[in-house]
Amino acid sequence: MPKAFSEHERGIIQTRLKEEAQQCLLTQGMRKTTVDELVRRVNIPKGTFYLFYPSKEMLFFDVLMSFHDQIQADLLGCMQAMGTPLTQQNATELIFRLFKKVDGSFLASFMTSGELGLLMRKLPSEIALEHAKTDDFSMERFLSFLPIEADGNRIRIFSAALRALFLTTLHKHEIGEDVFDDALRVMLAGVIGQLFEKRAI
Repeated sequence: MPKAFSEHERGIIQTRLKEEAQQCLLTQGMRKTTVDELVRRVNIPKGTFYLFYPSKEMLFFDVLMSFHDQIQADLLGCMQAMGTPLTQQNATELIFRLFKKVDGSFLASFMTSGELGLLMRKLPSEIALEHAKTDDFSMERFLSFLPIEADGNRIRIFSAALRALFLTTLHKHEIGEDVFDDALRVMLAGVIGQLFEKRAI
């Protein structure tokens, strides 16, 4: 029978699992990481792992969501520090810095290796749908700092547009690494500019 853990112990084990999963993403990727290796790294029985996650994919998804939440919190913190309303130029620069931060993280190699797509395909469809809703909520909070009015449809469209722009970071080589940052700024300025136009979309 599995050991009963206190809330404190559960927190420690879950944190350690996420730390080791993130380290595995950096060093060897998701495909080569097994549950056996994860429990060895955290020094817990294999059965204990399944008290926390039904699969290694759900653990990796939890790691991604924690990183996502941290990035979103950083963005919102920067916006609050700047005060409202944000200008078009400030909003563009904030999103650009967000993209660059993600591009320099473990998530970049996870995406370029194709493992992120593999992970999303292995997750239950309702998980991916819930993630998209979370992105839309984050977009709604971002838009609240801009001097614009946005309905639910615009929020979904601009949330999707920014996700699409972020995915261009997977194609820096084809686009041209020497001009990529400037091109990304131009594209972001176009999307953010439309947010400031009363009749955009």
